Formats: sequence, C-alpha cells, structure tokens
Amino acid sequence: MLGSMTMVTVRQTFDSTLVSTYSIEDLALEIARRAGFRGPSLDHISLAVHETAVNAVVHGNQYSQEKKVRVEISATGNQFRIRIADQGPGFDPDALLDPSQPEDLFRSSGRGVSLSRQVMDEYHVRPLCKGGTEVTLVKYLAAAMSNSLPLALTK
Repeated sequence: MLGSMTMVTVRQTFDSTLVSTYSIEDLALEIARRAGFRGPSLDHISLAVHETAVNAVVHGNQYSQEKKVRVEISATGNQFRIRIADQGPGFDPDALLDPSQPEDLFRSSGRGVSLSRQVMDEYHVRPLCKGGTEVTLVKYLAAAMSNSLPLALTK
C-alpha cells in the first residue's frame, strides 16, 4: 500500500482501439490496488475507467488511427485520480439521455456516463482547448474503506 505522503503519477498514450481500453483498465487497477483499494471500490474503478475509455475510443475518437487517448493516473495518500482524454469533437454530459427513464431503458448504449457518475466520488468533464474532451474520475480511499456495503444498498 502507498504511504500517506507517497505520490504515484503515470502518463501514457494509447491507440484508439477497444484493445487499448482493456490496457487502460488494467493499468488503472494495478495502481488502485497498490494505493490500497479493495473489493467493491476496485469494481467501481474498473467499471468507470472501462466505460470512460470505451467512450473516448468509440464516441470521441471514433476509432480513428490518427487520434490517441491520453491517460494520466495518480494515487496519493487517500485519493485515486484518472484523467482520460480523447481528440474527438467533445460532448456535453448534461445533454445525454437519462438511462433510467422508461423510454430509454432498452437502449443498447448510453449508460456509461451515468454509471461512472454513480460509482465514483467525483466525475468531471472538460473540453480541451485544442479539441477533444478530458474526463476526470476520482475515488477516495477513506470513503471506500468506510463504506463496504454493495452499491445497491448504499445509494
């Protein structure tokens, strides 16, 4: 486990492929484990990172071989933070359909942002000045350790 004053930051660039999304997820989970995350918190991080990385590849970069996905992962004392940036046209997360509405329940996509917001402690989206979107996901270790009930029982 990382000490309270230890800081780890990893920056990496990935191709816009679905294979890359699994590499991003694996890297994030390795760092989260080293930071002390366990159980449901790791599952939450895995889900949010996977969904966000897939969105960057599929919706942001639209699988373009010329476009990359940039990832920055940091772990400090009680915080895990991952930034995932694409080079796409950008999006407004508040303009997305609500997947809990009856008319949207059976859509084949559109749940990733909503799920990520629910399972992470913080979820931020910002447009990048040279184009693209950066999503920041944050999970706090103290909250993860004090709340060991499954998500369905805690929200």
